[in-house]
Amino acid sequence: MAARTVIEVSDVRKRYRLGVIDRSLVTDELAAAFARLRGKPDPRGDIHAVGGDQRAGDQFWALRNVSFNVAQGEVLGLIGRNGAGKSTLLKLLSRITLPTAGRIRMKGRVSSLLEVGTGFHPELTGRENIYLNGAIMGMRRAEIDGLLDEIIAFSGIEHHIDTPIKRYSSGMKVRLGFAVAAHLDPDILVVDEVLAVGDAEFQRRCLGRMRSVADSGRTIIFVSHNMFSVQSLCTRAIWLDKGEVRADDSVVTVVRDYLNECSAQTNEQVWTDADAPGTDEVRLMAIRAISADAEGLFSTTAAITIELDLQNHAITDFDLNIQLIVHTDSDIVAFISDMTESIGTAIWPVGANVVRCTIPSDLLNDGGYRISVLFQRKGNRHFLVQDAISIDVQEGPRRGAWFQKWQGALRPALHWVR
Repeated sequence: MAARTVIEVSDVRKRYRLGVIDRSLVTDELAAAFARLRGKPDPRGDIHAVGGDQRAGDQFWALRNVSFNVAQGEVLGLIGRNGAGKSTLLKLLSRITLPTAGRIRMKGRVSSLLEVGTGFHPELTGRENIYLNGAIMGMRRAEIDGLLDEIIAFSGIEHHIDTPIKRYSSGMKVRLGFAVAAHLDPDILVVDEVLAVGDAEFQRRCLGRMRSVADSGRTIIFVSHNMFSVQSLCTRAIWLDKGEVRADDSVVTVVRDYLNECSAQTNEQVWTDADAPGTDEVRLMAIRAISADAEGLFSTTAAITIELDLQNHAITDFDLNIQLIVHTDSDIVAFISDMTESIGTAIWPVGANVVRCTIPSDLLNDGGYRISVLFQRKGNRHFLVQDAISIDVQEGPRRGAWFQKWQGALRPALHWVR
């Protein structure tokens, strides 16, 4: 028996007017709602303007023609670049704002964690805000009483639970916000990228809690730029691109296609003086991957040299460090290599500089890799070139009895003795 549908999104569109508030009066919202009930267009809308570019004059279409259904117990991931419309869609699902056109139907109690502090009253204490959020969700005080200790323990802010929320740090607000959203017995849990504010230990607990919610048959809508988290939690993903649904399929398929497009899709990038990434002190002029293979192919058995062309404008000391960050096509960090850990420090000559780092043969597994470059100065990030290049490593000669793909990001040739 198929699971019942709990979320129906039909041809949803959301328009904002740039520089002004879209609707300032309750009567405007009511007029729009009555128009939709009668199947009429929004009296203040301009629906025929949809199409083409997202911006038309002072109007910006954050979402256009978005349609999908979600079944009970499904864990759906929403992915896409910044500005693709993910957070706007979550606000519509959470009933924080209304769509300009289209229809959203949801069955069950919805609990949301969007921006830091959403749903909290700053003058109330953490404990009082737990009861406030529960009341907004329609829960009785006795129900909240039964969950209170568990919520406070999960949040890890027991010592500050009776302090007004306005005195909380952003991390404390996230901890309490997620604890409330995930424990107040929701039928549908909506979680935005806000979890990135928490520390690594808290993020692991959050993912564990969301898995527990999903295993209990509840529905989860999860937005994240961390593809590893999306793949580990979700069974299905929707890729939003410029306010429209680009893909809706299994999480493995959608994440793979999304990462392939986001990567540089080239083993070399060269910039002009005008667009080179960096600062007034130093800029990255070019980056390329060079294979030691006789035919220039990237294979598991050939060393790969990453070559960086730098233009040093103003650094006259030794305080500049470079890191290579290598991700797999599943967005897992394969490894990080640190220049100063390897060769120490030295004075940087002003002008053109070339830096090389060699990835040894028999280290990478076959598959796709994306390489980012992080520049550090004075103990802090100077600038980051995300996914500067990408390489596709092919299978080298095999001698064993196993000819299928090895698991893992790396496949080092270790020394064996018998």
